[in-house]
Amino acid sequence: MVAIDSDRIRRAVTELLGAIGEDPERPGLVETPDRVVEAYAEMFAGVGTDPASIFDSGVEIGIDATDVPIVLAGIPVRSVCEHHLLPFLGSAAVAYVPGDRVAGLGRFVRAVDSAASRPQMQERLTDDIADAIERGLGARGALVVVRAEHTCVSARGSRTRGTEAVTIAARGSLASGAARLEALMLMGAAETDARPRGLGETDLP
Repeated sequence: MVAIDSDRIRRAVTELLGAIGEDPERPGLVETPDRVVEAYAEMFAGVGTDPASIFDSGVEIGIDATDVPIVLAGIPVRSVCEHHLLPFLGSAAVAYVPGDRVAGLGRFVRAVDSAASRPQMQERLTDDIADAIERGLGARGALVVVRAEHTCVSARGSRTRGTEAVTIAARGSLASGAARLEALMLMGAAETDARPRGLGETDLP
């Protein structure tokens, strides 16, 4: 993880407030640079990290290979659009066909958060998660679907609220055919009951 430059962020925020015609010293704004530092430290904690490394301690499995995918849905997604530096929020569903190793389901939550905690495009985020599963676990197949609402659409420009962008990335045995269709159907069934929770609330290993 790349350490953020807190002093530089404070100076930049102060300059930005002045640039839009505000008074950075008025009571409501005087602590804003410090608050932005705290927020950015969390929102950009994934800069310089490799989400695949989260799977380094995957468990070897002593069973015959199977083509049945493991599916986890309702993973919270919080990222920042790199075009306007505005948040986009939603959820991810992942499916993978194990190779020689499996991982605790909580690691997928952390991998998604690692990939999302940087200036991102949703399309690349979806690819990054699929790549992390394939590389980090040696998965024979990976499928990722991300759904998100972008505040650069809902809070500016057309101000269209409730519109979701849906992106998909697939690798290996889940890239096409019946296996891909089965994984998508399982994701749909899981999403029906899934309720995204904050990362701090998950009780997954």
